Amino acid sequence: MFQKALLSIGSLALAATACAQEPSIERLDPALDALLDPKAPIDKLAEGYDWSEGPVWYPETGELLFSDVPKNVIHAWKSGTSARVFMQPSGYTGVADYGAEPGSNGLAVDNDGNLLFCEHGDRRISRLSKNGGKMTVADRFEGKRFNSPNDIAVHPDGTLFFTDPIYGLPKRENDPTRELDFCGVFRIATDGKVTLLTKEIERPNGVALSADGKTLYVANSHG
Repeated sequence: MFQKALLSIGSLALAATACAQEPSIERLDPALDALLDPKAPIDKLAEGYDWSEGPVWYPETGELLFSDVPKNVIHAWKSGTSARVFMQPSGYTGVADYGAEPGSNGLAVDNDGNLLFCEHGDRRISRLSKNGGKMTVADRFEGKRFNSPNDIAVHPDGTLFFTDPIYGLPKRENDPTRELDFCGVFRIATDGKVTLLTKEIERPNGVALSADGKTLYVANSHG
């Protein structure tokens, strides 16, 4: 169905040194120019967050959504306005303190226009339907809770792919509530079945599909 490719997290990041006056994008393949204008400016849309993650365009509201993971908030931005709080809490709904990274991380929109969340604190993949109801898509593999789902990609056929490192667990690999003894890359079929694709990547993080849906790219933030 598809191939898997492992990338260094650095190859996916924006290249901007501390002394650089203007941010830039590091092009590892000239073919990127067919998708992204080399002269396209990089504009700052909003600021003041602990650290932002998971940007996704949400057609339902016509806004750019992104997570502030430590603050347990999803913000929304629209041209001509300031960013607003879209959802709080976003990834942890408990009442006790839950580590330094409790919120949602990666966000995506499925083929029906529903918003998908990778939730650190609640340790699940969830879905917000267009009518406003939120539900759990998956929170376990073989009866054991996920670590802290990190990033997610949607295949054209509706299949979901996500990464599950330990970054959202309060004590990470030594957390007493940890149930899986590995960090995995998983697939959720359209019927809800969860399949482990690999546990050989030490810290699977960002995930993306090629335009034709045949290759799954997974960033390893530990290598």
